[in-house]
Amino acid sequence: MCSMWELQRLPSLKRVAVSGGTHGNEMSGVYLAKHWLRDPSELQRGTFQATPFLGNPRAVEQCVRYIGRDLNRAFLNEFLTSKDSDIDNYEVQRAQEIDQSFGPRGSSQAYDFMFDLHNTTANMGACLFVATEHCLLPMHMCHYIQKHYSMGPCTIFLYQKPGEETLYLTSVAKAGIALELGPQPQGVARADCLAQMRSIMACALDFIELFNKGTLFPAFETEAYKVVERVDFPRYPDGEISAVIHPNLQDKDFHPLKPGDPIFQTLSGDVILYEGDSITYPAFINEAAYYEKKVAFVKMEKRTFAQPALQKEL
Repeated sequence: MCSMWELQRLPSLKRVAVSGGTHGNEMSGVYLAKHWLRDPSELQRGTFQATPFLGNPRAVEQCVRYIGRDLNRAFLNEFLTSKDSDIDNYEVQRAQEIDQSFGPRGSSQAYDFMFDLHNTTANMGACLFVATEHCLLPMHMCHYIQKHYSMGPCTIFLYQKPGEETLYLTSVAKAGIALELGPQPQGVARADCLAQMRSIMACALDFIELFNKGTLFPAFETEAYKVVERVDFPRYPDGEISAVIHPNLQDKDFHPLKPGDPIFQTLSGDVILYEGDSITYPAFINEAAYYEKKVAFVKMEKRTFAQPALQKEL
């Protein structure tokens, strides 16, 4: 058994995919993907090929999150492997198309890496989404971005809970990360968010180029936030929301939330306090797209993770 700090080697990356418009009303990725489809030169480096694409073209056309089902929840095995010719859900069909074009997921033919570009209405700044801390190459990429991105902090968000089935677009490739930038309203492009996304992508592609050229990336420790629980709004017995995010919590993504702090406020003015037994770090606070998913915010734990040194295979 190798030591945690022993040098790890992975194959070079030759084929990279970049998705914008996985959600058709998150406009930084939509505009960048459309721009790169016209002129992909900004994405190219010497050692690999980068292919931009629109994740959900019909949703982009209508400037909506999705047509029939959230595409970024449609990469379930039951959907990708279904032979049912009667499937009439556009996003399921699109997930199968993406899996065939850039996968198939889990196969040796799958693309080496995939980026997925998103915006959030929550005050989360620039976030780098990785499945778990065990994703060695994406974690090294995130660490590189954090050191070289000059427009602000980049938070690492570990989204997959133990035992959860993979259902996101980046899972089609052998590895991947999603970029989440906000706050940005749905259907609106903000130049600052777009510039940040562009800069993060440049850092990420530079990392791949350096990795492919044999650069040794040293071992490191980094702070990251890991999903613990998704918290719903308070509701009346008929299912209607009975309270909204408290002003003290609004826009406080990744700030410590302590037991006894206010989290919700009813329309009558009553305050609902956080009853947890320890400090948590909320994210996606009051995310517009999550009302339908019954998520008012996501509870995170802040932890430090160690990663071994990384270099391309000889």
